[in-house]
Amino acid sequence: MIKVSPSLLAADFSRLGEEVKKAEASGADWLHLDVMDGMFVPNISFGPCVIESLRKISDLYFDVHLMINEPVRYIEDYRKSGANGITVHYEACGDVEKTLAAIKSYGIKAGISIKPATPVSVLEKYIKLCDLVLIMTVEPGFGGQKLIESTVEKIAEVKKLCERYGKNDIEIEADGGITPGNLKMLAEKGLTVAVAGSAVFRAEDPAAVIEKMKNII
Repeated sequence: MIKVSPSLLAADFSRLGEEVKKAEASGADWLHLDVMDGMFVPNISFGPCVIESLRKISDLYFDVHLMINEPVRYIEDYRKSGANGITVHYEACGDVEKTLAAIKSYGIKAGISIKPATPVSVLEKYIKLCDLVLIMTVEPGFGGQKLIESTVEKIAEVKKLCERYGKNDIEIEADGGITPGNLKMLAEKGLTVAVAGSAVFRAEDPAAVIEKMKNII
């Protein structure tokens, strides 16, 4: 069964608490929290204070995705705010190994992400240090984009890499343009966690959408 992690970027920011409660009541497994600094990606979202506020009202797994330069500087802040797992970008870290180790030192799940143009091969050196690999299926920075089909095969590549190193328990996540209509092809490649923003938060019946996505294969 696929885990569904609705992306808060697509929520109504004027009533975030209600939106999170709605996602939780609709059967979401995780909540995807995109943190953007306006430098690594051309957008700014929110920081640890927002996450800390939401932690007070939700028991969901907080899937924090740091799209910021040198995220190692802020690992402690996001852990304290309530993150259950933190994912950082290969492209944004001066020392990837040190950053992943910092995340693990706080007893939470460590993830690594790559942009659409970055080859999966760069992950080989770090796969044993990870609990999750996140493939961006759109250019990071903005929600509501269409999935880039050339990224689909990367899911299969990550799965093979995990098998090669005996890391079959790693979560393989994708983020960007995912809908019930295209999720099946990702799931068949080995996806285990689907990030969905507009498809969930802007649906008339979020529970029906999440149920369909969970049982896509």
